[in-house]
Amino acid sequence: MPRPSSKPVDLATIEARQKALMAELASLAEQAKAAELAARDAGRPALLAALDRVKIPAMEKSEARTIASAIGTHGAQAVAQHLSTISAT
Repeated sequence: MPRPSSKPVDLATIEARQKALMAELASLAEQAKAAELAARDAGRPALLAALDRVKIPAMEKSEARTIASAIGTHGAQAVAQHLSTISAT
């Protein structure tokens, strides 16, 4: 635990430090938001690479959106597991 300072409390110093800390927190919040957005879309390159290697018959935009939405909502692993049960039958 740090020792209490023997210097008297200077309000201007406290306010300046508080302002600097708030700016740092705002910067961290922006970085966290960017990292969260990147993490949400981290699987796109792998999916697009896999799609490039597979022949895909014609489909409607609504079907493609439904597939993409299912991956976004339930996760790739759950969708892949469900699809494996369909192809096994």
